[in-house]
Amino acid sequence: MFNRSIPQAHGRRLVAGVLAVAASLVVAGCSSGSGDSDSAPGTVAKGNFPATVATKFGEITVKKQPKRVVALGWGDAETALALGVQPVGASDWLAFGGDGVGPWAKGKYQKSPTKIGTLEPAYEKIAALQPDLILDTKSSGDQKRYDTLSKIAPTVGVPKGGDQYLTDWQDQTEMVADALGLHDKGQQLIARTKAKFAAAAKAHPEFKGRTVTSGSRTSEGFGAYVQGSGRVDFLQRLGFRNNPWVDKQGGSSFFVSVSHENVNKLDADLVVMEPIGLPASDITNDPLFKKVPAVRAGHDVVFDTDSALDKAFATDSVLSVNYALDKVVPAFAEAMK
Repeated sequence: MFNRSIPQAHGRRLVAGVLAVAASLVVAGCSSGSGDSDSAPGTVAKGNFPATVATKFGEITVKKQPKRVVALGWGDAETALALGVQPVGASDWLAFGGDGVGPWAKGKYQKSPTKIGTLEPAYEKIAALQPDLILDTKSSGDQKRYDTLSKIAPTVGVPKGGDQYLTDWQDQTEMVADALGLHDKGQQLIARTKAKFAAAAKAHPEFKGRTVTSGSRTSEGFGAYVQGSGRVDFLQRLGFRNNPWVDKQGGSSFFVSVSHENVNKLDADLVVMEPIGLPASDITNDPLFKKVPAVRAGHDVVFDTDSALDKAFATDSVLSVNYALDKVVPAFAEAMK
């Protein structure tokens, strides 16, 4: 077998760029009313209220249509935009700049939001925006963070089991849609996206039941994502099965570190790797990585640094996964040949 590059680099497959934390598979159990029209900047489409959303912190009730939404969780702003809602404040988790969203959400803002920090948001800045709803569905799930935010405005935090960014695009879409009184529109987005996953899986029966490792390398070394994380959820929806060794190492986190002497444990039918804060060549040129059987056989995809595809894979929002299905799946299929 041999490796094909997309584009070619060091004889290895390089797809696209910068990564960080992402999120994944949880069942949220949310409910509310319905609505389906688009909105003006800083407002939401008209929906039915009161709307209730189940979260780790209990049921959150939004009594009336919010007009000033602040979206703090990873992908929350993109999800609101997909529903026709333009947040007045938002966090830019992957430092996109501009409006703080990926190319899959380009042009959806009519007025740029105020940028809010990510891991440690500026609560005074949030309060100054006078929000009537805060979205934080994909974040650390920290009680103190939630308590502080909920004093500013009704806050929809992570679902049960969603700590450490373990909220997938489907649950995020359902929670955000329900909080905005747009249950039906959220369900439509989910149905279309699930159908697209199903079509991709059907088009690539070679994925079904095959093992996959989704990993990354940082300045601290190699690591891999466990079942329940956004990246693994994406791959599982295509029919792949996560590396059993990686899952055995997983605890409450979405990610496990892999020592250099255990790099061979990354072996699977397909190995997908992402560079974080370093060049992709630090992965492709690593002597131990090159000895991994799947890599020797050419069954590896290494994302290039600092471009859109890996950010789509990392963001795991309803908009970004659709983008990734179009752009990344062909690379996986090529690597499986």
